[in-house]
Amino acid sequence: MRRIKNWVIGGIENKIFNLILVTVILISAVFSGISINHTRMLSGLVAESGARQQESITEYTNFLMDTVIESNLDRTAQLETQVMSQMFEGARSRVSLLAQYAEVLFADPDQYEPREYAAPDPNSFDQLSAMVILPHGVDASDPDVIAKAGLIANMTDMMLAICETTDAETVYVGLPNGVFLTVEMNGSAWYENGEMIDYDCRSRFWYKQAEAAGHQVFCDIEEDVSTKELSVVCAQPVYGPDGALAAVVGTDVYLRAMQNKVDVRSEAGAFRLVVNQDGHVIYSPRQEGLLQVRDSAHAIDLRQTENAALSALVTDAMASKTDVRQVTLVDGDYYMIGVPMQVSGWTMLFAYSHELAGQPVTVMNERLSSLQEEAMGIYREKSGNYRNLTIVLFCGAVLLVLAGALILGKRIVRPLNRITKRISSLSKGDVEFKMEDAYRTGDEIQELAESFAAISHKTVEYMEEVRTVTAEKERIGTELALATNIQAAMLPHIFPAFPDRPDFDIYATMHPAKEVGGDFYDYFLIDPDHLCMVMADVSGKGVPAALFMMVSKIILQSVAMLGRSVGEILARTNESICTNNEAEMFVTVWIGILELSTGKLTAANAGHEYPAIKQPDGPFELYKDKHGFVIGGMEGVKYKEYELTLKPGAKLFVYTDGVAEATNSEEQLFGTERMLAALNEAPDAKPQVILGNVRDAVNRFVGDAPQFDDITMLCFEYKGPGKQ
Repeated sequence: MRRIKNWVIGGIENKIFNLILVTVILISAVFSGISINHTRMLSGLVAESGARQQESITEYTNFLMDTVIESNLDRTAQLETQVMSQMFEGARSRVSLLAQYAEVLFADPDQYEPREYAAPDPNSFDQLSAMVILPHGVDASDPDVIAKAGLIANMTDMMLAICETTDAETVYVGLPNGVFLTVEMNGSAWYENGEMIDYDCRSRFWYKQAEAAGHQVFCDIEEDVSTKELSVVCAQPVYGPDGALAAVVGTDVYLRAMQNKVDVRSEAGAFRLVVNQDGHVIYSPRQEGLLQVRDSAHAIDLRQTENAALSALVTDAMASKTDVRQVTLVDGDYYMIGVPMQVSGWTMLFAYSHELAGQPVTVMNERLSSLQEEAMGIYREKSGNYRNLTIVLFCGAVLLVLAGALILGKRIVRPLNRITKRISSLSKGDVEFKMEDAYRTGDEIQELAESFAAISHKTVEYMEEVRTVTAEKERIGTELALATNIQAAMLPHIFPAFPDRPDFDIYATMHPAKEVGGDFYDYFLIDPDHLCMVMADVSGKGVPAALFMMVSKIILQSVAMLGRSVGEILARTNESICTNNEAEMFVTVWIGILELSTGKLTAANAGHEYPAIKQPDGPFELYKDKHGFVIGGMEGVKYKEYELTLKPGAKLFVYTDGVAEATNSEEQLFGTERMLAALNEAPDAKPQVILGNVRDAVNRFVGDAPQFDDITMLCFEYKGPGKQ
């Protein structure tokens, strides 16, 4: 590159000018030769091209419409199936919750006081209420009827809460003796002509099907007795401790609710179907024919019809999502696809009219033909004028291009030189490249300058952010270390715990999975003859669980020091926590109070692990006590107590699920069998040695796998009254 005064030879500016000059000369020569021949051929080619274009557009449009319809139908099917599945998932969850509550009631009915109940109110309109219905022939004064009705009336609060907080309109429980508890609107609907409807839940399809299946089921379409609406019932049997049927719980999913959940418009040739596991139509906009909704007694199995394509589609859709197929119905051909609903075992079918899909192609072809005829006339008229004008414009364009080449070269080179000079001037103290007006050229040079300025600015910001993040991490680390120390100080950690008490020995450890944990243990003397021991596990991990742990520990200890029984301690603690439990956390607790003078241990279990007991001259064994509901899960829970007698030399071992559920790299659990084996390595050793043996066994089993849960253990040895 050489510079002669203000002219640079060999630079970018000179190269651009030379390139444009050569290009113009070549284009001029080629254009002159081609334009004459091109004009002669163009008229014939336009006509031929128009015909081919129309044929190609028609073919491609048909293909495109098929592709678009298949894509949209597939996407719509999956989205709407998910929406419908969510509705059935909600019904299944409600029924599962009711079944769990009913199992708790029937597992120990003597623990629950009978609740008052009432028959449907004939003057109740648009008011949610609970009501008990007895079929004609069932004696309302029968003690068994009264007892069972009073027992299941304990479910009233939960059933009302379900209807008030979800989209459920009714939930109910039916018993083998005919007692039927329901929560719904309009008690007046159970009366006709002033007389109460004779309703026997045992004869209903949902009750029979759930009883026969032995598990949760979604029943066929039936007419609801009170509302007279078509609905699907989700029902589940509940069994007592003896294995006999104790109840059947259920909830209705009304047909109009399905209409609100799914876009059911059948205009413009599109519609949807819901088919159950028996091939029966559960929802359809069709009011007649093969695809209309019928009750279970008159329903048609779509898998076994004379329409082979439809039957095959329904059969395949029961197993997995199908591809888009063409199916002929009585009113024409349709694109159809089927998607299974995993929750209920049903399937949804989506249909789109083949005739409607082809209408855009027909309209497009007609419009294209009209435009082509109009274009040919205009072309013939304008082509002559265009040829003359082109020659004039071409000559003018050559002159303008050459002048523009000179201007463009200078416009490109000047800002590039300024950018290079600015980059070269950057130093350690000034590392940010900033935009200037000289770089705003409105083209790639401006984009280059903006990109470099953005990268430079982000680099500066990143350096500042690194400094800020480093300081923040150091602060968080310091606070977590302080939280760990505070939590450790909250738990008893000085051993021996009671050096002046020779009649017992106790030792406990807690190893959190994170800096702070949700497990906690506690032991303290209520009075000189009663020792309280607590082992608990809060749901979750980290700081929220640690805070919840501290609150739970303080409440438990405060209630225990009032001299309450273990059942009352758990009940009062549960009420206190439920009152302000906005985080919806819960805690499992084992609590025991030992009378040191006699060795009598009174204990209760709120959803915690089984304790391990070792009597003198025997091994450690699990004591499978009865579990109550977790603390913080539900108000009004009562907890059952039990008693054990610890003989001198007996030991007690309690722990959290982090011990039994410790997992190695092969996803295997440590389990209670390995735990008992570790306890029995040296069962007569001191509590501290026994806990060390269990911890060593867990570490050997887990190996290099990370610890996923807190590991907390407590071992107590009873030496007997007056032992020195």
